[in-house]
Amino acid sequence: MATKGAKVERHSVSEQPHELKYEAKKEGTSPKKVEAAKNSTGSNQRSAVEKKLNK
Repeated sequence: MATKGAKVERHSVSEQPHELKYEAKKEGTSPKKVEAAKNSTGSNQRSAVEKKLNK
């Protein structure tokens, strides 16, 4: 079982549809808005994306 990458994965939002859908459901928005927030922040860090979505 690989544990090294697990911590990193929790702190980022990937381009995968299920990740975008999960984050959108969690934030009460659409996957397209999550993707737009990712692009506008220039980061895939979950905290940065959530901060942008909550503005």
